[in-house]
Amino acid sequence: MSKILDNFNDINDIKKMTIQELNDFAKEIRHFLVEKVSKTGGHLASNLGVVELTLSLYNVFDLDKDKLIWDVGHQSYVHKILTGRKDKFDLLRNYGGLSGFPKREESKYDVFEAGHSSTSISAGAGIARARDLQKGDYNVISVIGDGALTGGMSFEALNDIGFRKTKMIIVLNDNQMSISKNVGGMSKYLSQFRIDPTYNRIKKEINSTLRKIPNVGDGMINSIQKIKNGIKQVVVPGMLFENMGITYLGPIDGHDIKEVSKVLKLAKKTDGPVIIHVITKKGKGYKFAEEQPNKFHGVGPFNPSNGELCSSHKESYSEAFGDQIVTLAKENKNIVAITAAMPEGTGLESFSKKFNNRFFDVGIAEQHAVTMAAGMASQGLKPIFAVYSTFLQRAYDQILHDVCIQNLPVIFAIDRAGIVGQDGETHQGIFDLSYLSHIPNMTIMAPKCIGELKTMLTFAVKQDYPIAIRYPRGGDNPNVKMSPINDLQRGKWETLLGGGKIAFIATGKMVQNAILVREKLLNMGIEATVVNACFIKPIDKTLLLDLVDKKYSLVTIEDNIVHGGLGSLVLEYVNSLNKKAKVINLGFNDEFIPHGSVDILYKLYKLDVDGIFDSILKLV
Repeated sequence: MSKILDNFNDINDIKKMTIQELNDFAKEIRHFLVEKVSKTGGHLASNLGVVELTLSLYNVFDLDKDKLIWDVGHQSYVHKILTGRKDKFDLLRNYGGLSGFPKREESKYDVFEAGHSSTSISAGAGIARARDLQKGDYNVISVIGDGALTGGMSFEALNDIGFRKTKMIIVLNDNQMSISKNVGGMSKYLSQFRIDPTYNRIKKEINSTLRKIPNVGDGMINSIQKIKNGIKQVVVPGMLFENMGITYLGPIDGHDIKEVSKVLKLAKKTDGPVIIHVITKKGKGYKFAEEQPNKFHGVGPFNPSNGELCSSHKESYSEAFGDQIVTLAKENKNIVAITAAMPEGTGLESFSKKFNNRFFDVGIAEQHAVTMAAGMASQGLKPIFAVYSTFLQRAYDQILHDVCIQNLPVIFAIDRAGIVGQDGETHQGIFDLSYLSHIPNMTIMAPKCIGELKTMLTFAVKQDYPIAIRYPRGGDNPNVKMSPINDLQRGKWETLLGGGKIAFIATGKMVQNAILVREKLLNMGIEATVVNACFIKPIDKTLLLDLVDKKYSLVTIEDNIVHGGLGSLVLEYVNSLNKKAKVINLGFNDEFIPHGSVDILYKLYKLDVDGIFDSILKLV
């Protein structure tokens, strides 16, 4: 096989390749992806599935002019390879290296950034309308996955562009559904026939001729239209889109470059919005990813010869959550679990098998998940919504409007709080304390260790108000041994270690760092108190008042932005006392945190043990 990739430097070279050369190129790209991602980790299965689709897009469109928008960005690695970034894959998702998502600052070909799903159609509509207002001349293509299409925002966009007939192309990459060959073949034929220029010209001429027949023409046209629509409802799977005013093409084999290119060329000639339905296989071309696409969706470094992960396993917060919710559900039949397309990632796989009728995966639809949970809670159930911190942001209004105004006992199990690392700005869970803390009726908790997460879940299911429990990715620091609180009381903190006139008020994962900092200070003869702020809201005002009265210097430590987080709440209360007190807030500044390993990022932002220690030395 010729080494096409080694000599590839210009995206326009794709248009000069034969179909056989493009297929050979696809094989080389797959080999490259497996080799590189096995070392760095990343989103592998989804990218293996779009190799031919991406090559087809580059084969048909002029991407120096046309605008290609990727939804989520999990599928953009091939796009990055083709746009001059193949030599940067050794540092994929590492600090200072290539992002795992589209980044406008990386390349002019990254038209729009996306780390969350269901945004590409809306973004594409905005770009297409800007083009029309500015009298531009280029194509707009939005790629979206079938999973992302479950997001309500996608349908809002489809409804809008169908109504306004905005000229743009939507590529629906379907790697889940099974499509009948007969229906698929007939649909493909009808789709191509409907947009053929000759067919459209003849249709217009027939309609024009019929309308000239007195007393008969319009009625005949309406009758023909009704018959045609009835037939299409039976044989065309895309009638949902057709009825919204969007021309539907497909389904087609997304791994057939010749066929995909042909349909894309036809779509370019169509006025108004077009949706092209392509069927792809997640993990295509790599046996282990084909067999376990979920495992290789977002994967760490692995051995490419056998697909085995390189990292050693230790108990994670997600697993502990999953175990505890199963235990609690055995005792309480009102407990139900909800996830938004993340049963494995949030630890709910075991629950889904043991209590299938009490498990609800709503797809990528966080807004629906929260309001559905509110509805369940209103009828006496105890819903637990397990969700990543970054994705809960998408349901802010539902938390405020549907849960908290009604003070309904929904439990939010917020996974991946704090720094998550290599997914970068769009996924860092450093905002949840800030966007939840100012909502009335909301109680917020954070465990200092895995065992305490189980205690908090047991506490939460017994309460009759909204509760959010936030916890980090991964597991505990093996260098710190802690026991969970036995008896939680709402708004009461735990003093772990006493002494000195400095009090570390730390929450969640940062409690472990505070203990290690205290040990370093003791080696210098400096004592300090460590407080576990297990409740972020409400804060322990009694303990705070006592510390202020005893002239302690207060240092709050959190893995959240300081603005609106624990530090802000503590500072606000201390200020209200009108007493002299020194308060230092340690956390993330008002900025987005880039991609990189968790350890590097904590060190960079001085929230690792050494960074906190240096900050304390300046204080003392």
